[in-house]
Amino acid sequence: MQPLWPNTASPLRIGTRGSPLALAQAYETRRRLMEMHGFSEDMFEIVVIKTTGDRIQNKPLSEVGGKGLFTKEIEEALLAGRIDIAVHSMKDMPVDQPQGLVLDCFLPREDVRDAFLSPRYERLVDLPPGARVGTSSLRRKAQILYRRPDLEVVEFRGNVQTRLRKLQDGVADCTFLAMAGLNRLGMEEVARAPVGVNEMLPAIAQGAIGIERRSTDEKVRELLMPIHDFPTGYRLDAERALLRGLDGSCQMPIGGLAVLRDETIHIRGEILRPDGSECVAHELSGPVDDATELGTALAQTLLKDAGPYFFD
Repeated sequence: MQPLWPNTASPLRIGTRGSPLALAQAYETRRRLMEMHGFSEDMFEIVVIKTTGDRIQNKPLSEVGGKGLFTKEIEEALLAGRIDIAVHSMKDMPVDQPQGLVLDCFLPREDVRDAFLSPRYERLVDLPPGARVGTSSLRRKAQILYRRPDLEVVEFRGNVQTRLRKLQDGVADCTFLAMAGLNRLGMEEVARAPVGVNEMLPAIAQGAIGIERRSTDEKVRELLMPIHDFPTGYRLDAERALLRGLDGSCQMPIGGLAVLRDETIHIRGEILRPDGSECVAHELSGPVDDATELGTALAQTLLKDAGPYFFD
């Protein structure tokens, strides 16, 4: 028997940012809930919320507040009861949620790799000395300069369409985006090529969608649990524990990736000086039930190897 809620008179309100990618992620969440529970589309309402990160387009995020800039207003709406769930790109999420909110539902993870985009060049190695790389990511900037200190990195923000237009206008010779976002937008053909994780370790939780809810809302918990992807959850447990252990934010270049094979989880992590002059990397493996502990241990190892003055 179909539950009384949601229904057309009282739909499930899905909060999201308004970019094409954010909306695609909200639609994917809605589709999975419809298929799992037999709901119709009119039992849902997509609520677009503009965040501080969307408003600030002329400064690096690391200068104005970091990851929480893309979540604050959405989480405020969730706490106030104006929406019932919030859909997030997990790589934008701080490791701690506001009191009263919980993040325990993750959709199956997409391609974790970065994508290389350029009107003229096929790969990063093909760029001539002095070429301009457009990115707003401290991680990508540090990884690029670590491998190619002869390149110039310029600030490059905006949604996928905006960044493609900037490339055509010659603001930069190339840029990087997440393959997951391009795949979800049906735009994978704009990438020259995916960048292997051995060349550029992805951002923590790249390619994953998380669904946030109020901790006391049992009806919503019951709706979400059947669409939760447990393998993705274990991998994010490890990666976000790594991030938490490094006190990570947009102000620290961090890469990390956990891979699950049978009952074993393998996690790699790296921290870099912001100017790309040095990189410290390590990896650990262990039982999947120890995912969080592995991420924490990896963070401690990286910090020990880096020493106290690594980011000065």
